Amino acid sequence: MRLEDALTLVREVPDFPEPGVLFRDLSPLLADADAFRAVTDAFAAEIPDGVSTVVALEARGFLFGAALAAVHGFGLVTVRKPGKLPVVADSVTYSLEYGTATFELPEGVVEPGANVVIIDDVLATGGTIEAAAGLVDRAGAKVAAVAVVVEIAALGGRERLAGHNLRSLLVV
Repeated sequence: MRLEDALTLVREVPDFPEPGVLFRDLSPLLADADAFRAVTDAFAAEIPDGVSTVVALEARGFLFGAALAAVHGFGLVTVRKPGKLPVVADSVTYSLEYGTATFELPEGVVEPGANVVIIDDVLATGGTIEAAAGLVDRAGAKVAAVAVVVEIAALGGRERLAGHNLRSLLVV
């Protein structure tokens, strides 16, 4: 399946998770094996040489990050919400378009000096990825690239992530 066809499966759900938010639901894309593979392959094509690790963001970033890591031979680090990790190296609280959240990085899984790619499903304001990049930086690794399925351009996330090698498969 062509990537362009796969991306037509992303649906819009108004007023979720709260009134005024237009949620981009990737469930139909994930349910279609050919579409899911097209996205994974598109991510792989954008990863710079020297990357050894995928840093996937909870929760939907896990799906794309795990597939990318498994199919293309990268290690996988999952950045989690509080209370999910038995051993935490670092944490950060950040702003979302509709509130705040906290991420935690597991202890001993990001190698200092490693080149990583951060994977998530949607780029909105950029706060989530900026927070994860900060965790990676403080662990002594380098963010070589950032990849998302959907970028919501009107929310300015790209500008917030200026200086990062950002790849969005669909810009809305």
